[in-house]
Amino acid sequence: MTVEETLTSLVDRFNRHADRNPAVAEELAGLERTIQIRLIDGGTYSVDLTQGRLANLRSGDAGRADVRITTDVATFHGLVQKEIGPMKALVTRKLAIDGSLEDKLLFRKLL
Repeated sequence: MTVEETLTSLVDRFNRHADRNPAVAEELAGLERTIQIRLIDGGTYSVDLTQGRLANLRSGDAGRADVRITTDVATFHGLVQKEIGPMKALVTRKLAIDGSLEDKLLFRKLL
């Protein structure tokens, strides 16, 4: 699966989860974030979190992003497929998240 297909699948999976679990949408209500994912060996992508849903997935630099996630393609796929946990990826420096503490905690919900 390509990175673009994986990201599209991740966005769809998150939005379906939010639709089935009103508590998720409620918890994220009012949060407006632009999330940038930079794959050091595979490009840069951005997506917006608005009204408890992910939308507007696009390729390229987001410009002003609230959360910047940096990793490699293999780690990204491992995170999405739950072969590696976010904490392990952070500790082993395979994943970096730049943003507020609240935004870093948000990352776990997105996966």
